[in-house]
Amino acid sequence: MEKLTAEDVLNRYAQGDRDFNTLNLSDIYLFQASLPQTNFSGSNLSNAHFPYAELSQSDFSNANLTGAELGDARLYQTSLSEANLSQANLFRANLRFANLQGADLTGANLQNADLFGANLRAAKLNNADLRQANLEQATLFEADLHGANLFRSRQADLSGAFISRTTVLADGHSSDNDS
Repeated sequence: MEKLTAEDVLNRYAQGDRDFNTLNLSDIYLFQASLPQTNFSGSNLSNAHFPYAELSQSDFSNANLTGAELGDARLYQTSLSEANLSQANLFRANLRFANLQGADLTGANLQNADLFGANLRAAKLNNADLRQANLEQATLFEADLHGANLFRSRQADLSGAFISRTTVLADGHSSDNDS
């Protein structure tokens, strides 16, 4: 897997290259980078730093984003299907209409994230922090929310989602059942 630096990515993007799939971009630092409509599918982006980055309509499907810093990033209509986002920081990220189907968000920080219309079908959200997240019109069918914190989240439709007594609901109470 080819290893690229932040400078390599920015230079290639400036020259019109939008294909960065199956590359090693671990620990890359791209603060406030503007990289919309870019293909990062299958790449290793573990511990990558993308705070305040513009990544809308990009493809991160099957990418490894373990421990990635995506706070305040714009990921509008981005594909993150089957991506590993465990322990990632997505604080205040714009994930409107993003595809997170089957993504692993175990232990991820999604506080105040905007997930309006996002597809979280079958996503793993175990122990994820979704406090004050906007989940209006988000699909959570078959999503695993065991241990997740949804305190003060907005408009979460949990029908068909897997919750347990360890799930903190929007009103601050725990679920009465295990599903």
